[in-house]
Amino acid sequence: MSDIKARFATDEDRDLTHKIDPIVTDDIFRFKVDHNELIVGELDGEGVGYFRLECWYLALPFMGLIVVKEEHRNKGVGKAMLSFSEKHLVKSGYDVLYSSSDVNEPEPQAWHRHMGFQDCGIIAGMNEDGVGEVIFRKKL
Repeated sequence: MSDIKARFATDEDRDLTHKIDPIVTDDIFRFKVDHNELIVGELDGEGVGYFRLECWYLALPFMGLIVVKEEHRNKGVGKAMLSFSEKHLVKSGYDVLYSSSDVNEPEPQAWHRHMGFQDCGIIAGMNEDGVGEVIFRKKL
């Protein structure tokens, strides 16, 4: 049986996070580590997943990105990172988590719904290519 854990990212996770999320500069990485806004999913001690927490309108927690390396998907790593983030958010006084997915991505949308998120709107043409975003909300 595999050992699945989620934890806040540390300086030692920079290589993992950069490979998964290269838009996170060193300065952003430092800020997010210092503020517990990056979560790493581990499988048998190896970092195989990544969760980036954002904040909308300075008040609404938003799951900016959640990724598990393809060869380690469907093993519970994403669920562990989501659960870890939810507990952290509740402890911090939040009662809701938002997320989104491109309107043309049925698999991520299905995952969100499976994890208890509910559709709460669409932002049309949000991305550079004109593709919209389905917005999700999860009560914590």
